[in-house]
Amino acid sequence: MNTIKFLGTAGARFVVMKQLRASGGIWLTLDGTHVLIDPGPGALLRCLSSRPKLDPQDLEGIILTHRHLDHSNDINIMIEAMTNGGFKKKGVVFAPSDALQGDPVILKYAREQVDHIEILKEKGKYHVGNISFETPKQLKHGVETYGLNIRGKNSTISLITDTDYFTDLASFFNGNILIINVVMLEDRCNIEHLCLNEAELIIKENKPRLAILTHFGMGMVKAKPWEIAEQLTKKLGVQVLAAQDGMQINIDQYTK
Repeated sequence: MNTIKFLGTAGARFVVMKQLRASGGIWLTLDGTHVLIDPGPGALLRCLSSRPKLDPQDLEGIILTHRHLDHSNDINIMIEAMTNGGFKKKGVVFAPSDALQGDPVILKYAREQVDHIEILKEKGKYHVGNISFETPKQLKHGVETYGLNIRGKNSTISLITDTDYFTDLASFFNGNILIINVVMLEDRCNIEHLCLNEAELIIKENKPRLAILTHFGMGMVKAKPWEIAEQLTKKLGVQVLAAQDGMQINIDQYTK
């Protein structure tokens, strides 16, 4: 079965630090390929405590959208877990260049444990296992950051990760399943994250088969995102879900 598993739904430092929501990232199983996206704090624990358990040695790749700790904290331990402690050299790690340079979040010894590292860049095209993905546009965030369009045989999954809003943002991410990181309930012009109104604009424009809100900051958590998702579904005529820790989505229900 093709699935998206939300190991965690925490966004922004306070929700992560207090673990009001978990912060493990997203496990994608598509066309027989297992990929982990943004292994934040607790990713390994969330894999091993999942029911059924997710075995990191099944992974063929790890994708890091950007270097911030709520996305990258567990990347080195997940590389070790994917490669059986480095004894089985395998897998691909995809990351922006600044995750590897200067003050790197991916340690040099861990890089030696994988088959290879691929650098993400704007308009990049990549393959891992039986799936492909693209990074169509560098996003507006404090570090080098990319959203994803992931393509399987019958489906496309778009992920808009952390970014400030810009006018043509929606046009780059038109998958039939659209995942949006919605950190803020209301816009704050000095913070480069999406707010709820901006997410609504994107969903209204793209009309995916399924939109999933995730990566919640404190304001969103307090506002009961599951109720917000129900309201958006009625308002926009698009199925909208608020991700919950451990939630699993059956991708096949939303294929063309």
